Amino acid sequence: MSGAVRFSVSLGDDLLKHFDAMWKGDGHPTRSEAVQALIRQSLVMKEWQAGTDVAGSVVIVYDHHARALASELVDVQHDYQHVVVATQHAHLDHDNCLESVIVKGKASDVEQFVKRLKSLKGLKHVSLVRTTTGTDV
Repeated sequence: MSGAVRFSVSLGDDLLKHFDAMWKGDGHPTRSEAVQALIRQSLVMKEWQAGTDVAGSVVIVYDHHARALASELVDVQHDYQHVVVATQHAHLDHDNCLESVIVKGKASDVEQFVKRLKSLKGLKHVSLVRTTTGTDV
């Protein structure tokens, strides 16, 4: 990271109060760190919109008693092996499992993978966390 550059931003009183409450509640140590995090998040979303190489994690919760679902999940992951980097499986309780799938590739391919997962019957929850490969942020 190169040296820091200072710049000023003007905000209305109400917006500043809301922003200060937000960044303090989120755990950022300073306003500057909070602004940097917001800018980075915006840049990550631009990467996803531009269709460049991106990274992320897909979190899936399902009932492991659902007939053939585990096998279908593996089949979909094999179909999208060009974006699936790794998976981790955890047993939440006697009935429920959580799978975390790390993905990397073209944004459109990752989104198609998530769409395909969501089409499977028996899944309780599918969530995509969009992030960056770190190259351009």
